[in-house]
Amino acid sequence: MTARVIRILQAEDVQAEENVNVLVVANDADVAELPLEGVDRIELHFPKFSDGRAFSQAYLLRRRRKFTGDIRATGDVLIDQLVQMQRTGFSSAVLKEGKDIADAQRQFDRYAAFYQADVVTPQPLFARS
Repeated sequence: MTARVIRILQAEDVQAEENVNVLVVANDADVAELPLEGVDRIELHFPKFSDGRAFSQAYLLRRRRKFTGDIRATGDVLIDQLVQMQRTGFSSAVLKEGKDIADAQRQFDRYAAFYQADVVTPQPLFARS
């Protein structure tokens, strides 16, 4: 899989987007059974920051279901979650209202590389040439 950079959006950015085929998934849904044909974007919701089920859903959609479209985080999306969101398969996130995109970018500058494998980089550091 090619490296992805998560697209960080604010609520007002989302309203101006063009129409695409979107599948909104509850955070307790079984993603193994979702019909993905023709879907351009899947929105996974974080009802509160401490509910991480959407991380698992994104990972399963990328790794097991081989979904290549946009996986978007919505809901209670905080800046400190964005790096992990990218690592588990999210390609875009709508920040919680009042959060600054510049602060979000600093998180990615702080954590530029990881030892473990993830969805973005499927090999651990020791196995990379």
